[in-house]
Amino acid sequence: MSRHWRKHHRREAVELNITAFMNLMVILVPFLLITAVFSQVAILDLNLPSSTDQISTEPEAMQLEVIVRADRIEVGERSAGVLTGLPITENGHDLVALGQFLKRVKGKFPDKLDATILLESDVPYDVLVQVMDVVRVYEARGAKTGKLIQAELFPEISIGDAPLRTRGS
Repeated sequence: MSRHWRKHHRREAVELNITAFMNLMVILVPFLLITAVFSQVAILDLNLPSSTDQISTEPEAMQLEVIVRADRIEVGERSAGVLTGLPITENGHDLVALGQFLKRVKGKFPDKLDATILLESDVPYDVLVQVMDVVRVYEARGAKTGKLIQAELFPEISIGDAPLRTRGS
């Protein structure tokens, strides 16, 4: 029996053929590196409105609010109330008019960077994203080049729930 074991032990070691595995790696690694570029995620920082009012000795600054309702968009200032109301059109919410109005507001308050978007519960998420894009930036043609450029409006966005409507509105 020991003789039989020695006979099998003296066989040469089998070489591993890893050519197929190496071919797979040569194809797989570049493929994964190329497709990784297409899976980038865009992240937008948002601020939630604080529930406590902070006491300040500074004069009250303008607090821009964009209230998105199912049938209209209202742009207002927290202490002054609604500045304008944009009714819904057959194409949906009037985002072009919203952008034009916000450009005028930015012209009056060029240092203002923050805005609050308040949303009713029955407004679709897609509308929120579109309104956020309009509030953050607008596209304009450059005076010298004529190319489309993006200009900043109110990039610091806070989101929250819209206040309930009063009976008269």
